[in-house]
Amino acid sequence: MKIQVLGPLEAHVNGASIVPSAAKPRQILSLLTLYPGRVVPVQRLMEEIWGSHPPQSALTTLQTYILQLRRRLSAAMGCDAGTSAKDVLATRHNGYVLQIPSGCVDVHRYEELTAQGLAAFESGDNEGSARCYRQALELWDGNALVDVRLGPVLEIEVLRLEESRLVAVERRIDADLRLGRHSELIAELTELTARHPHHEGLHSQAMVALYRAGRQGSALEIYRRLRMRLIEELGVEPSPQLQRLHQAMLTVDPQLDQMAGPRRTSTFDLFAA
Repeated sequence: MKIQVLGPLEAHVNGASIVPSAAKPRQILSLLTLYPGRVVPVQRLMEEIWGSHPPQSALTTLQTYILQLRRRLSAAMGCDAGTSAKDVLATRHNGYVLQIPSGCVDVHRYEELTAQGLAAFESGDNEGSARCYRQALELWDGNALVDVRLGPVLEIEVLRLEESRLVAVERRIDADLRLGRHSELIAELTELTARHPHHEGLHSQAMVALYRAGRQGSALEIYRRLRMRLIEELGVEPSPQLQRLHQAMLTVDPQLDQMAGPRRTSTFDLFAA
């Protein structure tokens, strides 16, 4: 079985799709997929489908959806399979579990690669870190579960995954900056700061990339626009780290030109207290 959630929902057994067309069974499959080998309580599945006001028939309807998923599993597995659909999508006390190895789900591989990327970064292996993060991000095909209706439980899970994706992008750029790839990053960072207009970490990276590319004025303009936006829209000043980065650029601090100094830190924390 191969399942993808980092984009449109895809689930194949022996090359045959087991993804249902109906919205609610898709939600159930998605939620079970995010916890392979772990029991998802009935109450949580019902909350995902009906929120805090399930109908009186909720339990019976949920059991019907599970039966539909098992039928699709059974058809894909074939009659000669040594394992039944009930073994794969198993009933447990007050819940259900998708009995598959975590490696069958793309999220597992993504989290493995991001963990390797972080370990490499912290050990000073910037090339290895950038490579791992790049491979992790290549697993994404659009927004997570983009074609699945999100109830309250899946909505939180998708937010978590999307935040993790943004962190991975930021860390990959940190590694690339330490490798001296500042000029190559400017276009990407221009797009990212436009998409995330209040994200100080991405703006700090854009400032450093521009500064190291000999565009000090453009780097200072990034800070000026961000500061005005934060004041006008949120009523706050930039963080102390960002203010110190700005001051370092004004005074042409030599530390700004160090690609990979002794401190293994993010670009945003380059001038942390």
